[in-house]
Amino acid sequence: MIRATPGLTPRQKAAVVVRVVLADGEGLDLSQLPPELQALLAQEMSVMELVDRETCDQILTEFCDMIEAVGVTFPGSIDGTLDFLGAHLSPDTTLRLQKLAALNGAADPWDRIAALPPAQLAELARTEAVEVAAVMFSRLPVARATQVFGLLDAGLARRIAYAMSLTAGIEAPALRRIGLALMRAVESLPKPAIDAQPVEKLGALLNLAPAQTRDTVLAGLDQDDAAFAVQVRRTIFTWANIPRRLDPRDIPRVMREVDAATIAKAMAGATGDDAPTVEFLLGGLGSRLADSMREEIEAVGKVSARDAEAAMTTVVAAIREMEQAGELVLLTEAEEEEDAAAPPSAVSGA
Repeated sequence: MIRATPGLTPRQKAAVVVRVVLADGEGLDLSQLPPELQALLAQEMSVMELVDRETCDQILTEFCDMIEAVGVTFPGSIDGTLDFLGAHLSPDTTLRLQKLAALNGAADPWDRIAALPPAQLAELARTEAVEVAAVMFSRLPVARATQVFGLLDAGLARRIAYAMSLTAGIEAPALRRIGLALMRAVESLPKPAIDAQPVEKLGALLNLAPAQTRDTVLAGLDQDDAAFAVQVRRTIFTWANIPRRLDPRDIPRVMREVDAATIAKAMAGATGDDAPTVEFLLGGLGSRLADSMREEIEAVGKVSARDAEAAMTTVVAAIREMEQAGELVLLTEAEEEEDAAAPPSAVSGA
């Protein structure tokens, strides 16, 4: 056996500790270390041979004593610090620190870009070169990229889609430079005091408003500002919109997300324009489960309009929460359907 000399370097001691931990089958994520430290550790381990048990025990004892002597630790990075502080900082301060960290190279700029609101990402896609926008869409999570893509006009979306086919060969340094450039571009975008756009805000309010209130407001908007009314309608997602906006493959997940009694009550009270949603949802289930659901609907019996609407709102809210969490993506309704829903005066005047 080759006995290690008493004067082991800190790097050699670290190699011994890592070797022992991995040999015991414990999980050890070395990828959290800076790349240069990972390389140095691997190089050190590659030239070491055997260490006797007594020396190994001394190193482990020293390591344990050092750990026990620690009074408090800090995250050591801006990302970890912001996660630790959480809600103790104002949103403006958190956002500013995140951007500074990305611009200074202390964090991955693409993590910050992916966290930007869809409206800001869409504005970046409009103002930056098509090739840069293509790289951005290639790096965004699918759910977020889908949301942003739906905010672009068809011509720009087509050019970006083609440019995405040319992004496969981009190397990591160039990708980081593009991310930093986009973060700098974000700084120049307008920063409205009100986060949500009027169309989105009103659409969100009308989504959960009683049907009578929603219809009255939309009818008034048709008279006051037909173009604005069309935009608001595009953001509204109600029980009646489910067949056109929900992917049938997501139906089982939605049905598991909402209490079965609530779904049965919503289906039992669905009439008129709301009725097709019932068959759409049942059609996305297996035959046995669909038959069981129909029996539950019959057992519910007659449901008052108020209770049915409350149940429908609960289902719609659950779908919206799943969308915001990235668990599903709502489909975009065809322009022809939206134009057909607009007032005749708005269509004829176009």
